[in-house]
Amino acid sequence: MAKAKHVKTNAVRLLEQQKIQFDVMEYETGDGQVDGISVAEKIGHPVSRVFKTLVAKASAQKLFVFVIPVAEELDLKAAAKVVGEKKIEMLPVKELLGYTGYVRGGCSPIGMKKLYPTVIDESAREQGSIIVSAGKIGMQIHVQIDDLLAVTKGQLAPITTIHD
Repeated sequence: MAKAKHVKTNAVRLLEQQKIQFDVMEYETGDGQVDGISVAEKIGHPVSRVFKTLVAKASAQKLFVFVIPVAEELDLKAAAKVVGEKKIEMLPVKELLGYTGYVRGGCSPIGMKKLYPTVIDESAREQGSIIVSAGKIGMQIHVQIDDLLAVTKGQLAPITTIHD
């Protein structure tokens, strides 16, 4: 478990409360390179293991959280179908902090203001463990997929765009 002194984000606090094993990885942000692919390089992990957290909303202000590989794109139609909605759209960045407590680039699927329905791309199962934001730019959490599913009450589904 993460024993080193790190900033306690909501995500870190929640994982510690639930006694879930995880590792915190920090990376330099001064160069402005905080996109997922750059983060994977900085922390020395394969891009396929690093996932980003996206928040989308349905027409009735219902929010959903989607966790996908950083090099992939969310398939909005597939994602809407998985959560039982006709249509979803990405939550505007200006609304992200108010709903989740997190900022763009530091949005973790763990420890948001509310527990929103969460879907993790099925490719995570192949990884066994994945890396997601720890809730702060410059900080990532490495966690087992089953633990992430448990803490987010999430489900696995195919939600990324198919690349040829």
